[in-house]
Amino acid sequence: MKKALLFVYLLASTLVAFGQGQSISINKVIAKVDNYYILRSDLEELILQYKAQNQPAPNSCQALESLIIRKMLLAKAEIDSVLVDDKDVDKQVSAKMEYMAKRFGSEKNIVEAYGKSIESLKSELRQAEKDEMTAQKMQAQITDAIKVTPSDVKKFFNSIPKDSLPYIPAEVEIGHIVRFAKVTKAQKDELRARLLEYKERVLKGEDFGSLASAYSEDLGSAEKQGDLGFAKRGDMVPEFEGAALKLKPNEISDPVESDFGLHLIQLLETRGAEYRSRHILLRPDYNRMDLSDPTRILDSLRKIIPDSVKFENAAKKWSEDKNTADAGGLIKDQNSGSSRLPLDASMEYGLYMMIDTMKVGTISAPMNYRTEDGKTAMRIIYYKSRIEPHTANLKDDFEKLTNIVLSNKKTKAVDEWFRKAVSDVFIKVEPEYQGCKIFGISEESRQ
Repeated sequence: MKKALLFVYLLASTLVAFGQGQSISINKVIAKVDNYYILRSDLEELILQYKAQNQPAPNSCQALESLIIRKMLLAKAEIDSVLVDDKDVDKQVSAKMEYMAKRFGSEKNIVEAYGKSIESLKSELRQAEKDEMTAQKMQAQITDAIKVTPSDVKKFFNSIPKDSLPYIPAEVEIGHIVRFAKVTKAQKDELRARLLEYKERVLKGEDFGSLASAYSEDLGSAEKQGDLGFAKRGDMVPEFEGAALKLKPNEISDPVESDFGLHLIQLLETRGAEYRSRHILLRPDYNRMDLSDPTRILDSLRKIIPDSVKFENAAKKWSEDKNTADAGGLIKDQNSGSSRLPLDASMEYGLYMMIDTMKVGTISAPMNYRTEDGKTAMRIIYYKSRIEPHTANLKDDFEKLTNIVLSNKKTKAVDEWFRKAVSDVFIKVEPEYQGCKIFGISEESRQ
């Protein structure tokens, strides 16, 4: 549990921390690491996160140690001047706020679900995201150089008593080719008309920033009156950048289409190779999009793949899912990076039900698909292989064993780093938790 806590917690979504729908104790500072405080509510929220993700919950001491570890990473990052770019933080916040808006349907629904204003949520999420990214960057400095050799894996495997080898449940390899629904001409015309109306209102004297705050669907920049800050060439998608750089300061573009939607862009200023702009973004209604073209393409691919085109090559050429296309369409486990997925309830429900009706080596008919970020699409599924339940062995489970060895090495490196770092930071734990041996060290020896 102790080894799992650090890595699971640091990689957990910060969204889970907001509004679990369960009661949290009145706040009280229970520990301090340099200038960072840990509240009782932090401890209880962490435990609730595990329960919300159906993971075994840590006890109070284990959870407190995990929180102290995180604060130590932040404290040491401050000491060692490990910084994250505010622009990267804002991108993550914008992406998560947009995901929330699509998930709940409107900002009003978000407010009702979390019991907090949009401004409060954004503020909390930004700080949480910045802390998360800083902690991860600090941890990466500790573990990124660690490597695993085949001999390390064999040595680890041979050290396990034969009667203690784990039993591996059934696993499958699955690929997909995804084609996104297309925005209808009527929808594009409707969005363009709205943006042209906003442009006309600005030309007649209204403030672009006020309109961006009121109407832009880019929630991250809307609170800044559409301001995207300074960007270097190549930071923005080509369509946006090309249109922005054709403008003169304070000039406004006509509607510009990109993968994100339709933009109305105003160039604010240029500074050497950088430029600062703001925009109003409107997105199509994904529930009204045209699926006929994606369905036609996928149906054609499905018919020719078994005869003349390998699925992997077809996925690289035709799939619009950037996360899987380069890997030949293979869907990989987000935590381990493995293409072997457990055939159990942890799998996406629709995928699990489809695989249950298929044979290895076959390709499904086009089926509806909703991406994690809420986009409407169609996809075909390729059932590449099935690994039957078995006792772990080097041949079939080398990748899995490699990940275990790598995790163990990283955990050991992190443990050693923390034991050394303890002397560099001030740690104070309230009396009620002084029985906890943080990092195996008693409270007396930390004073």
